[in-house]
Amino acid sequence: MTAKIEIAATSVPKLPRHVQLRFDETRKQWLMLAPERVFVPDQIAVEILQLCDGVATGSASAAPRAAKSNAPREAVGRDSVVMLQDLADKGAVVA
Repeated sequence: MTAKIEIAATSVPKLPRHVQLRFDETRKQWLMLAPERVFVPDQIAVEILQLCDGVATGSASAAPRAAKSNAPREAVGRDSVVMLQDLADKGAVVA
């Protein structure tokens, strides 16, 4: 059993080598492809996942997304961390 990865606002998440974020032209939607699994993220999740480059922190996308949605940055940052933690629990994100 692998150790649980804890995602925090200061974590630097990235997609593991075996996971790819791709736009499927046939279906006209974004997909996260992993061995024997496919995730269909919504547009907000895609915006967050595109920043999971191993350089930016988990809450790095909070400021522009908060301004875009007119929401508090802290709330947007918390929601981002929760989503990333859920994907980390499924092995689709590492930090």
